[in-house]
Amino acid sequence: MKSTATIINTVTLLLASLTTAFASAGHGDVVDTSLTYNSGILVLAFAGFLALVVVVQTIPAVISLYGMIKGAAEAVKNKEVTSTNK
Repeated sequence: MKSTATIINTVTLLLASLTTAFASAGHGDVVDTSLTYNSGILVLAFAGFLALVVVVQTIPAVISLYGMIKGAAEAVKNKEVTSTNK
């Protein structure tokens, strides 16, 4: 009974994964990127600015994470020193 359920689940997952292939039939033959991407330099500059904002915001996050890890390590070290002194 368990092997039958496994086979049914396998076939169901296989058929479910094929639905995207059937949905895209005929559209994947030719992709013309000049029609898809038709933006100018201002759009690229805006996307670059947004990427720069995201990168700059990661710097304080990394510094904060380093401080938290360092504080946790010091707390564990102090706890070990206190417990060995008793």
